[in-house]
Amino acid sequence: MLRKLLNRNLLATVISAAVSVALLGAIFMSMNGKSRPEEAVQADLELMDHYDAFITDTVSDAFEGAMVVKKQFWIPDDAVDAPLPNPDNYGETDDPTTLQWLIDEAAELLDGQELLFSTDIQLCPGSKVTYYLDETILVITWRQVFHNMVYTISEVKVAHPSQFRRYLANNEFDSPYLYPTTEMYTKVNGVVVSSADFYLGRQYGIIVYDGEVKRMSNGEHVDTCYIDRDGNMLFSYRGELLDMESAQKFVDDNNISFGLCFGPILVDNGVRCEYDRYTLGEVNDPYPRAALCQKDKLHYLLVTANTEWPCSRTTDIFGFQKALLKF
Repeated sequence: MLRKLLNRNLLATVISAAVSVALLGAIFMSMNGKSRPEEAVQADLELMDHYDAFITDTVSDAFEGAMVVKKQFWIPDDAVDAPLPNPDNYGETDDPTTLQWLIDEAAELLDGQELLFSTDIQLCPGSKVTYYLDETILVITWRQVFHNMVYTISEVKVAHPSQFRRYLANNEFDSPYLYPTTEMYTKVNGVVVSSADFYLGRQYGIIVYDGEVKRMSNGEHVDTCYIDRDGNMLFSYRGELLDMESAQKFVDDNNISFGLCFGPILVDNGVRCEYDRYTLGEVNDPYPRAALCQKDKLHYLLVTANTEWPCSRTTDIFGFQKALLKF
């Protein structure tokens, strides 16, 4: 808003200057109606050309500044649901090579960031790429085979941090109601969703909701992921925050919006995290796996690894971690 006001004031100043120069021109040319020597008139004309060039350049600069102001998209903090996605913006294909147009169309939203998705990926046999694109969000979802496991990857780029939200069952903390994720996302007009904490079934970790620490339990045993109000992922490792006061200070100091009790942290700033055991997740046993990743500013990956024909293998946490490092 400030930039728009500055540009508007600059333009007003330019218009005033143009009027002043026009008046000066009238004075130069007429001299109250008295004729002037030809040499003086020619000098005045050259001076007016100089002023014309100055005004043209200044007005061009002002409009150039105004045109680089981008639209700002956001969802108010108190809004439960987002605007309804446009059904015409969804699509799917079994041929990734046809989707270069989608990447080109998303260029402004991506703002120079590179996608993990590429048009030459090898899809899992029989699967398709699904996608959605509008001015505020790009989502591309596909299935790929790694180490005889099917990885489902959703790559997401949003325009504003307010688009990365959490929604609790019945829209209240500690709600006694249980709903499938597929039912909950329709209530908020989600484009891509993932299940997260299960508060009633698992009394672990630091729980943050709307910038407030709601519950603190077994912080010495589990990691916590936080999303700040700029849409960035932050971590606290097990044993770092052991009471409500220190946890709330961390939340306040880092402008945290909400937290996700999960774990373990697999990759931190591109570095593999070392674990030999963990309270949750059966890290040493073969199970389906899921991860939330941040690739860049407002750019995320939702990744699951599971058994699906023709692949029947599951993995321990270390095999999953190894695959994520390649992303």
